[in-house]
Amino acid sequence: MGKATGFMEYERQDKPAEDPEVRIRHFREFHTPLSKEEQERQGARCMACGVPFCQSGQMIMGMASGCPLHNLIPEWNDLIFHGNWEEAYYRLKKTNNFPEFTSRVCPALCEAACTCTLNGDAVSTKANEYGIIENAYEKGYAKARPVKVRTGKHVAVVGSGPSGLAAADMLNRRGHSVTVFEREDKIGGLLRYGIPNMKLEKQVVDRKIGVMEEEGVAFVTKCNIGKDRKASELLKEFDRVILCCGASNPRDIKVPGRDAGGIYFAVDFLKSTTKALWANEMQLKEGTYISAAGKNVMVIGGGDTGNDCVGTSMRHGAKSVLQLEMLPKAPEERAGTNPWPEWPKVCKTDYGQVEAAAVFGKDPRVYRTTVKEFKKDKAGNVHKAVLVKLESKRDGKTGRMTMAEIAGSEYTVDVDLVLIAAGFLGSESYVTKEFGVRVNERTNVETLPGAYHTNVKHVFTAGDMHRGQSLVVWAIREGREAAREVDVSLMGYTNMNIQ
Repeated sequence: MGKATGFMEYERQDKPAEDPEVRIRHFREFHTPLSKEEQERQGARCMACGVPFCQSGQMIMGMASGCPLHNLIPEWNDLIFHGNWEEAYYRLKKTNNFPEFTSRVCPALCEAACTCTLNGDAVSTKANEYGIIENAYEKGYAKARPVKVRTGKHVAVVGSGPSGLAAADMLNRRGHSVTVFEREDKIGGLLRYGIPNMKLEKQVVDRKIGVMEEEGVAFVTKCNIGKDRKASELLKEFDRVILCCGASNPRDIKVPGRDAGGIYFAVDFLKSTTKALWANEMQLKEGTYISAAGKNVMVIGGGDTGNDCVGTSMRHGAKSVLQLEMLPKAPEERAGTNPWPEWPKVCKTDYGQVEAAAVFGKDPRVYRTTVKEFKKDKAGNVHKAVLVKLESKRDGKTGRMTMAEIAGSEYTVDVDLVLIAAGFLGSESYVTKEFGVRVNERTNVETLPGAYHTNVKHVFTAGDMHRGQSLVVWAIREGREAAREVDVSLMGYTNMNIQ
């Protein structure tokens, strides 16, 4: 531990954000990195706890507490406090393949489990991670390091999201020859088209992909396995196949008027903006994307994707933004039944909601509300939505609490663009049927608990396709663990250290 009294001497400092009314004029990342001197002071705030919950990644009451990758957080906090940034990078990379991604998009489970939060503010671990990886690129520590010996084994990874990339990175470093197949025009999966540019600029993704290519990973784009190429071809050409196709089957809203024009899934809306930006040098060209400009926008869903739709709509120049959440508003502070180090079930106001509030004068979210009907104009486009309030009720048959409509609570709002961000149902059937892998009732690919081998010989799975819609950090962990299992199946043993 570097400075025993650091957490008492220094106040928490995080990367400052650009003013909301300024940042909605562009699609760049909008946080200003801390200086190296300030970052080192923030490292000094780490208490080096005897039991560091920040790196535990354990499940408590069904929620993750601490980092699922078991990042050695107290160690690299101490190293940056002492100015040893190079060694801090090597300790960080020991457990995390992609700190350039997690330091930007992870909700910081580590900080929620930080012991400092018991009586104060958490260590700014996410900002410290960002400082470590960006310094590593600047100083050359993060350069490509190709392996010198190859095993002669070949592995195909289907899907280039965080789980697929993590599996590919680990197996390539082990000496296996890895080819990653991606159905889109660019590599990255949800990192590319699911996460907006202002959270993760795409040159950051390209930078890492470039390093992996130098190290020997082969990438094939515009190749939709299950349609463009058959499973039998891959199994004949490669020794092992890992399916990392994500939970890309969006959940729909089934109400009257759903077939109206102007209603889109969130992922299609976000993807269209990202593609349009990169096709036109970071400028949006009219007619090349699904536009919210001058429209009354309604976002259905209160998660991260819903918030991303709000933030993107603000940058388009929406006339108004309304975000629906079925559940009640969470409390502002932890309830007594939600003690540390559990994940805090409190109200989170994210960047998009902050931006909407700054422009329109109020939080865009309405709680305990859902859509009952969409109304069309003469052209067949949505122009109004009938909403209804909800209340918690216990189901008489199952005994579970559900959200039920409150009779007579309907009201109508003007809406020109509807974005459905209601989550995902699991894997897409054309892939699972092509490979013949079993799926569970949620259409996630089925394996034994804690394992990644499917019911089909030589076929493995990882990430959202395996566990359901989740966080980037969980996808990376699954990719690492799947890679280790594949390595054992190929070599009969493994020296792959994933924790």
